[in-house]
Amino acid sequence: MNIVITGASSGIGRETARILALIPGNRVIVIARNGHKIQALAGECNLQRQETAVLPIIFDLSMGAIDELTARIVKHFREVDILINNAGSMLNKPFGEVTNQELNHVFDVNLRVPYMLSQALLPYYSGKAHILNISSMGGVQGSVKFAGLSAYSASKGALAVLTECMALELASKHIAVNCLAFGAVQTDMLVKAFPGYTAPVTAGEMAAFTADFALNGPKYFNGKILPVSLSTP
Repeated sequence: MNIVITGASSGIGRETARILALIPGNRVIVIARNGHKIQALAGECNLQRQETAVLPIIFDLSMGAIDELTARIVKHFREVDILINNAGSMLNKPFGEVTNQELNHVFDVNLRVPYMLSQALLPYYSGKAHILNISSMGGVQGSVKFAGLSAYSASKGALAVLTECMALELASKHIAVNCLAFGAVQTDMLVKAFPGYTAPVTAGEMAAFTADFALNGPKYFNGKILPVSLSTP
C-alpha cells in the first residue's frame, strides 16, 4: 500500500509510520518540518526493510503551499491508498488572551491542511482508499474540556465534523473517511499542554492501534468519529 502520514517526526505519527513501514509491500511518505527526524526515521526503516520503504518530505504545513506538497507526493506515488492527517498544533492559552494570529495558525494546521491536502489528492486515491483524520477527545461534544485549550479543541471538533461531511461526499468514489479522537497519550504535545502529567497510554501503544485501524478500519467504519480513550466521557 502507498501511505502518506503528516506530522511524522515524533509521537504517534512517527511510531505509526514505523509500524506501517515494516509491513512488506507498504511504502510510506512521512511529512514534517523537522527534516533531521524524518530522515533518521526513513534511514532506520529502510535499513530494516533493506529497501526504500519510507520517503521523507520536509515541509512546513503551516506555510500552506498544498499544491507544492501534492506535487512532491505524486512524484513518488501514482496512487495513494491511505492518507493519515496526523499533524497537529497545540495552543494552551486562556481564551481571553488568544490572538488572531495564534487562532489562525491552530486552525490552519489542524483543519485547513487536512481539508486542502485531502482535496488535492482526490485525483490520486486508489479504488478503496482510506482518509484517517486524527482528532482529540477535546473536540468531541460532551467530553471533559480543559481551560486554555479552546482554540485546539474547537479546531479538532471542526475536523471531526469535516470527517462526516467528507465521508458522505466521497462515498461514491469508494473513499472511506474516519476520525480517531485520542484521549491522553504520552507525547511531546501532551507534555506541552499539561506539564507534569503522565498519560496512561504510550505513543507506541496508540500507534499500534492507529496503524491497524488505518489498514482495516474501512471494513467496518465510514464517516465515524471514534473516541479512543480510557476515560468516560
